[in-house]
Amino acid sequence: MIACLDVHYKDAHARAAGVVLESWTQHTPSATYFTDLTDVHPYEPGSFFRRALPCLLAVLRLLPALPRVLIVDGYVWVSPEREPGLGAHLHVALSRKSIVVGVAKTEFIALTHSRPVQLVYRGSSRAPLFVTSIGFGPQEAGTLVRSMYGNHRIPDALRVVDRLARSNLPISQ
Repeated sequence: MIACLDVHYKDAHARAAGVVLESWTQHTPSATYFTDLTDVHPYEPGSFFRRALPCLLAVLRLLPALPRVLIVDGYVWVSPEREPGLGAHLHVALSRKSIVVGVAKTEFIALTHSRPVQLVYRGSSRAPLFVTSIGFGPQEAGTLVRSMYGNHRIPDALRVVDRLARSNLPISQ
């Protein structure tokens, strides 16, 4: 089982979402989940994981079982020396029981063209996705992300989880 995870923030509130796939090439999710959170940790430069990690853990608690692979919007590593990013912190928080793949849409200059990152081109886009991972090598993770269903730069499952996290459903107060 694979879960794609994303979080959308509005002030001190957040909506964490997850979509479940049974395979990397599955067309539509098997299930979707979301949860609204209040009193979310404020953004802290250099420590984004403090804001996002509790949200991701909250949506994972809704799933019937911990997926073998988790795909997060962001980076697993934030330096060529493998300084932990959100994905690595999630991996540790889950006692290293799931593989974590980070798929970022924006370039993190410190990582570009370094060993921990795989540039993945999809569809006709000339802009890459920046894929990092723990539990898979970067090339394997990149190949799997490239194989995900969809004709565009962003795989369909990642587009669905992004829309679910950003949906206009009311955020709890």
